[in-house]
Amino acid sequence: MRHGLRVLRAFLSLGVLNLVQYRSDFFIALLNALISLVTQVLALSVIFTATSDLRGWGPNDLLVLVGIQFFIAGLIGVVMRPSMEALMEGIRLGTFDYLLTKPADSQLLASVQMVAPQAATDVVVGVGVVAYGMTRLGVTLSPLDVALFLVMLLAGLVIVYSFLLLLATCAFWFVKLENVLVIFQALFGNAGRWPVTIFPPWLRAFLTFVVPVAFAVTVPAQALTGQLGGGSALLAVVVAIGFFVVSRLFWKFALRHYTGASA
Repeated sequence: MRHGLRVLRAFLSLGVLNLVQYRSDFFIALLNALISLVTQVLALSVIFTATSDLRGWGPNDLLVLVGIQFFIAGLIGVVMRPSMEALMEGIRLGTFDYLLTKPADSQLLASVQMVAPQAATDVVVGVGVVAYGMTRLGVTLSPLDVALFLVMLLAGLVIVYSFLLLLATCAFWFVKLENVLVIFQALFGNAGRWPVTIFPPWLRAFLTFVVPVAFAVTVPAQALTGQLGGGSALLAVVVAIGFFVVSRLFWKFALRHYTGASA
């Protein structure tokens, strides 16, 4: 565990050094995040001019959800997505072989090998939006509420990471899969800004158990706004454990069948 944390810290440090070299990328990413936030807030304002409640979600509840969506999207963009893209590219080009020779767990190295710290602007914006939304709601959180939210947030991150790892691991058998991550990012960006409870049952099931947007965004938002039931919280933890175990086993299975591609 300690060795894994040192590996993660080393890659994050390299990512920060790259950001210092290209500081303009950070400000461009911040501008893009603010433009996206303004667009989403305008969409919410249009909707709530016609109604005061969207399937049990008020405007401030949805503001909190938007903030969580920004936060999760930022974490995905900082490490998860660039590392999975690098993994698929490495398998295709044969450079993944060199990663296997390093004295650390191959899944850990593959999962943190690329860091895009400019995506942290979404994390910062997300934290600010959540804090503002909670202030507007006027909700006082107990230590138990905060602990529940953090557990749900961690469960959502584990589910998204495991899902992306499952997709990326398919590159051991299929040559070009980059578009799959693009599709996921687009789906997460468009569907994740709305609570899954507003969608029809079939789409709700798809966004919960096939593409896990619900566990990543809606469930943590429900935990903060007092809408989360004990059954849903337990289900999120069970699904997170299940996704992680399956992704780990699939990774091990793929490695056993990988014969190498480099010269």
